[in-house]
Amino acid sequence: MPRFALKIEYDGTPFSGWQRQAAHPSVQGAVEAALARLEPDLPSIAAAGRTDAGVHALGQVAHCDMTRDWDPFRLAAALNHHLKPAPVAVVACARVSDDFHARFSAMERRYLFRLVSRRAPLTHDRGQVWRVPHPLTLAPMQEAARHLLGRHDFTTFRAAMCQAASPVKTLDALEIEERPFPHGREFRFHVCARSFLHNQVRSFVGTLERVGAGAWTPEDVKTALEARARAACGPVCPPQGLYLAEVGYPEDPFAAL
Repeated sequence: MPRFALKIEYDGTPFSGWQRQAAHPSVQGAVEAALARLEPDLPSIAAAGRTDAGVHALGQVAHCDMTRDWDPFRLAAALNHHLKPAPVAVVACARVSDDFHARFSAMERRYLFRLVSRRAPLTHDRGQVWRVPHPLTLAPMQEAARHLLGRHDFTTFRAAMCQAASPVKTLDALEIEERPFPHGREFRFHVCARSFLHNQVRSFVGTLERVGAGAWTPEDVKTALEARARAACGPVCPPQGLYLAEVGYPEDPFAAL
């Protein structure tokens, strides 16, 4: 069966997450329903990451095995036709080798978190960013983020229901930039690692927001990390604003597109 990699963009607002669920809408369910309109009885698809309810994606990657050897451009177009009106789009499609696996072949995952500091409620970006009504200071958040880089026991920043075998992970990057936003400021958190614990990025951002607001010091983040205790974590921010931005592979399956 020919195998195809799909790069998928979606608004996670109406979904219970990526993973298929019997009683709730999911992104996986929407994509598999579209595939079933093309070829019935296909195997289930696999994705690079199981995003939670309300989390978005700019570059989720999934693979599927088809019976017919589709032209990738036509396969993407057909899927997008059948995905309507769901806020899901296949932005790229490529034929890949049989040993390519969207999850297990991935070498890194990059997340983006958008945080807006503005007193007025949001209209156009509602559900796409996390808004806080108070000002934030960039430099202390950047200083605090440096304490999190490298290989650590991230128990403090791990959800209680996390099923990962170990809390030890290596954080390759956590960069924060500030940019203008209408009547406020936007802070973008760019986070990269091979893999993440459940709620790890949202725990990072919620904690760093406390630093930017002046409620925590950068040193408090170091102390929280070393505590290796969930109770030492700052608030976990909401899923709005979190995007699976990119998945890296030894060879980019979409490089030639």
